[in-house]
Amino acid sequence: MVIGTQAFYWLALLVVLLAIEAITLGLTTIWFAGGALVAFILATLQVDLMAQIAAFCAVSILLLIFTRPAAARWLNRDRVKTNAQSLVGETAIVTETINNLAATGQVQVHGQYWTARALDSSQVIEKEKNVTIEQISGVKLIVKALEAAQ
Repeated sequence: MVIGTQAFYWLALLVVLLAIEAITLGLTTIWFAGGALVAFILATLQVDLMAQIAAFCAVSILLLIFTRPAAARWLNRDRVKTNAQSLVGETAIVTETINNLAATGQVQVHGQYWTARALDSSQVIEKEKNVTIEQISGVKLIVKALEAAQ
């Protein structure tokens, strides 16, 4: 069997996409490599070029939509949170009044001092109050005041 010109181009694209994937290991081009494989098979069967292109696009998009989330979860299952990421959900104590409008605020958590801002930008959180760390934005902790026990 002689490979036609169209099939050769699809095969070349498949090899390039797989090479990029092997270099980056970031699940960036593998979806399109699947589309190129299907288009290559169609080209070897001498299917119309427009059908090959449509199959390439459809398979690539379907693989991207339906398999990427599962693959990303599988690849990230052993990823350990960094020290900063592990602070989300922790309780901290305010060491300097948090006032977003005045751009002030500091908390202490696990013996470390962090610049802090309130999740609700209109809220002022007084010194010595306990807060929950909701997220991290750059080098600032975004916090929410803990409700007092009743």
